[in-house]
Amino acid sequence: MPVEIEMRARYDKETHDRLTARLEREATDLGRDDKLIYFYVLPDKLLKVTDNTAAGSAKVTLKHSKIGQGAAFPETEFPIAREDVAAAVTVLNALGFEPHMHQAYNQRHNYRFRGVEIAVKWSEAWGHHAEFEVLLDDTASDTAREEAVIRVTTAAQELGVTLMSEQELADFTAAFESAEQARKDQQMPFEEIEPQT
Repeated sequence: MPVEIEMRARYDKETHDRLTARLEREATDLGRDDKLIYFYVLPDKLLKVTDNTAAGSAKVTLKHSKIGQGAAFPETEFPIAREDVAAAVTVLNALGFEPHMHQAYNQRHNYRFRGVEIAVKWSEAWGHHAEFEVLLDDTASDTAREEAVIRVTTAAQELGVTLMSEQELADFTAAFESAEQARKDQQMPFEEIEPQT
């Protein structure tokens, strides 16, 4: 299974505009890549069903780690038909994953800069943010993984973007998950209790 070396950054609109302008000038434009994503945040994994609205495709992905647990994300994914997205979500929910589900629409534009794929994104939960990624073969050595981390951090530094630490990512995702659970709890239907006679 391929391994993603992936790091993230969150930033304000001004940084977004500066980063996008620089990438437009100096990077390879890989195009718009908007997605509607159903995330299932599990204790040690991330499962997701993705409807790639920009590309007209869909897939199911299992990341064998989750955000805030290191930069290397082994992942398994397979394509599905876009018309099967709702069925995939229904199956996963029926298997008991529904309490772990979050839905998000990501506006996204992809670039390649110095051998690093950069997804410049916006979502309601994350605001303006970016993912910096190098995809490696699953047989990549520790040295290759370390070199990929250096490539990602060097690209981010050159672009003037501060990457989030693993602790910052863990804290952010924990706060998001807690807020999402509170929101879900508030939406639970009120069950009327029959009076005892």
